Amino acid sequence: MKKSLFLTVAMLVSGGAFAATDHYILRDGNHVQHLKITTIKDDITVSADVDFEPNASEAGREPCSADVSGEAKSVSANELVMKKHLAGEASFCELKIHLSPTGAKIDQSDDCGNFAAGICRFSSDGKELIKVK
Repeated sequence: MKKSLFLTVAMLVSGGAFAATDHYILRDGNHVQHLKITTIKDDITVSADVDFEPNASEAGREPCSADVSGEAKSVSANELVMKKHLAGEASFCELKIHLSPTGAKIDQSDDCGNFAAGICRFSSDGKELIKVK
């Protein structure tokens, strides 16, 4: 019994040693973007969500929220690409994530408008989401 309990605990601890989650946040006026990157061994999962209230230059526009998540591939040491297919559509939303030691920048494909409509967007427009420690 003790041997089984020890092995179970050892497996849980060793499995957790290969898991990491990083969070990145950008607040730009009334726009808030959040990015979560989870790495478990060689599997990478990306989740991006946005909450946009109209800024002064967007008067008359509607607030919006959107999210997208899926598996990502590492294309270089500092770049991830996540593609998400919208059911019933032929197109893909593609997020290119450029990582730095202090944050991340996100570029999105045109088809991400199917996930984030109106003033919402996943792209950080060249601004860096700050890594939360």
